[in-house]
Amino acid sequence: MPDIEFFFDISSPWTYLAFTNVQPLAAELGATIRWKPFMVGGVFNTVNPTVYESRRTPVLAKQAYLGKSLADWARWTGVQIKFPPSAFPVNSVKLMRGCLVLGATGQLPAFAKAGFEAYWTDDLDISQDSVVREVCTRAGVDADALLAAIGAQEIKDALRANTEELIARGGFGTPTIFLGDDMYFGNDHLPLVRAALERAR
Repeated sequence: MPDIEFFFDISSPWTYLAFTNVQPLAAELGATIRWKPFMVGGVFNTVNPTVYESRRTPVLAKQAYLGKSLADWARWTGVQIKFPPSAFPVNSVKLMRGCLVLGATGQLPAFAKAGFEAYWTDDLDISQDSVVREVCTRAGVDADALLAAIGAQEIKDALRANTEELIARGGFGTPTIFLGDDMYFGNDHLPLVRAALERAR
């Protein structure tokens, strides 16, 4: 069975949904999740700049429906999402570097969950050091050590490498899931991920 490669950026509410929903799916089917933090802004700038245009000149009917759809998915998933939060869009680089730092310790899922909740439920500005510290406290992570570690050049390079890898593999946003070379985009494609894993099993 292939691993689930989960490319994600905490700055997306749809990614919060997929992050929450993919974990029980993987546990049920016995699949391993390989977390791949990246910067979605870097992807937008390189291959998907139409995102910015749609924010400047939104289709109002579509925006209204997307708000309803997000609320429906949040209710079904069991998470609380405030959209848009006060700081939107947000610079999530500190938390995404933090996810990379914690990837080898097993603390990434708890840290990312706390980051999603801080931004999407509690409306906190995750670009601020004080909020990063709050996220660390919630996740049981040493804040001083994490804030020192995310400034390391190797962590910055690793986050950039994940972003470039996603672009090279045909990705254009968050969340993006790969099963081998098979790509799936968005929380709503998790049923197809399940079907592919069941076929592989």
